[in-house]
Amino acid sequence: MQKLLEVKNVSFTYDGKTDIFRDVSFSVNPGQIICILGPNGAGKTTLLNCIANLVPPTTGEILLEGKDMDRMAPQEVAKKIAFVPQFIVPSFAYEVLSYVVTGCAPRIGILAKPKEEHYEIARNSLAQMKISHLAEKYYTEISGGERQLVSIARALAQRPRVIIMDEPTAHLDYGNQIKVLEIIKGLAAQGYAAVITTHNPDQALMLGGYIGAISLDGQFSFGSSEEIINDAFLSSLYGIELHLRYIPDIGRKVCVAPLL
Repeated sequence: MQKLLEVKNVSFTYDGKTDIFRDVSFSVNPGQIICILGPNGAGKTTLLNCIANLVPPTTGEILLEGKDMDRMAPQEVAKKIAFVPQFIVPSFAYEVLSYVVTGCAPRIGILAKPKEEHYEIARNSLAQMKISHLAEKYYTEISGGERQLVSIARALAQRPRVIIMDEPTAHLDYGNQIKVLEIIKGLAAQGYAAVITTHNPDQALMLGGYIGAISLDGQFSFGSSEEIINDAFLSSLYGIELHLRYIPDIGRKVCVAPLL
C-alpha cells in the first residue's frame, strides 16, 4: 500500500561539515500523528523544513504519495502539505478572514484574486476551529493563542492531506496548549496526517501515535509512543533525570522530574 508521506534515509548537513541529523526514516498515513521530540538545537525545525519542501535534505529522499518531492513543483506540494511555523509575522495588518483565505493560494494561482468560493472555504476553516468570531479582527491585534488557531485555520484552507506544525503550543498558556493538542487529535480523527515538533514529552504522551526523536548527536529513533518512551530514553534524550508514572485517575502515563 502506498504511503501518504515517506521520509527515507534523510540527512542534513550544515555547510557541508556539521551533521544536524542523519538517516531519518519514517512514514505517515492519513489519521496518524507523528511527534518529533528532541532538545534545543537537535534539528527538529530543520527536519520539518525539509518535509515541507522549504529546504532540500543533503541526502535521502522524501516521497509524497509516491512522488519524489524534489521533482515536484512547489504549488503541487502546497496542495498536499500545509505548514504552520512557530512564528508568523504578517507583512500587513490583515483582517483574520483575509489572512486565512491566503491559504487557498496554491489552488488559486499567483496572479489570480480569491473568489467568493475561496472566502467560503476560509469561513468554514474558521468555523472548524471555532473562531468565526475573529473573522473581522486584525491578525496583529489578537492574542498569541488566537493567532495559533488562526494559523491552523489558514492551513486547513489549503485543503491539504498533511499538516506540519513547528512547536504549535510554544508561547501559549497551559489552557491554550491543551486546546491546540485537542485540535490536533481532532484533525487526525478527520483523516488529516499531522507531523508536529514539541519540547514536551508529556504532550507526545497525550497525543499518542508515533514518536520520532532526534538526539543532539543527530541520532534518530522512531516507533510508537509505547515502544519509544521510557525513563532511560527520556533521561538520555534531555540529559536530566526523568521518569514515567501511570496516573490511574487520568488513565495515562505522565513524564515527571524528581524534586529539585
